[in-house]
Amino acid sequence: MYKRVLLKLSGEALKGETSFGIDTPTVKSIALQIKDVWELGVEVGIVVGGGNIWRGKTASELGMERAQADYMGMLATVMNALAVQEALEKIDVPTRVLSALDIQEVAEPYIRRRAIRHLEKKRVCIFAGGIGSPYFSTDTASVLRATEIGAELVLMAKNGTEGVYDSDPRKNPNAKMFEHLTFSKILNEKLGVMDMTAATLCRDNNLKAIVFNMNKEGNIIKAVKGEKIGTLVSEE
Repeated sequence: MYKRVLLKLSGEALKGETSFGIDTPTVKSIALQIKDVWELGVEVGIVVGGGNIWRGKTASELGMERAQADYMGMLATVMNALAVQEALEKIDVPTRVLSALDIQEVAEPYIRRRAIRHLEKKRVCIFAGGIGSPYFSTDTASVLRATEIGAELVLMAKNGTEGVYDSDPRKNPNAKMFEHLTFSKILNEKLGVMDMTAATLCRDNNLKAIVFNMNKEGNIIKAVKGEKIGTLVSEE
């Protein structure tokens, strides 16, 4: 079983069956799954996306300046982080939100050594604000934070997708799911698992990732226990 993990939640995962925003029952369900992992003694860091509220890339395609759109997306991740924090603390899981953007009224500033200390004290750390700079996705933020805090595994929780396929399973019923992939293959074949910067960081730092469906209850704890689930991505 892994001792320290980084869970990447997409913003879309928080909206549940709704078309936009934050669905409270969905967030509660996610929080309960995280609590199961935390109760095992696993140290948990979380990075939340903001796509359920605002997607910087889409806004830039509509004519907005990319940097401005990305900063708005970073603020959306802060809102989602606070929602996850609230859900976790309601079920007695101690948390800290650490933001790459300076918003001290609602979150601590991200400081690597402080984050590690929180994890050692068995507090769940929720990293918000991406990496604090535009043009980088929350995939990259997840891998960067995982590397900084010494996480052994990145859990890429997907919304309704079992793992990584050779084609879109929603369009091709015969799509084949990979049980194992290397980051080099992702980079060479430009597979849409994560962005290229994140894949490169994982490869260069020998970090493992598991891509799995978070909508099935119990999948997060299965991944942490090392059970066969989703797609394992590593350079081994």
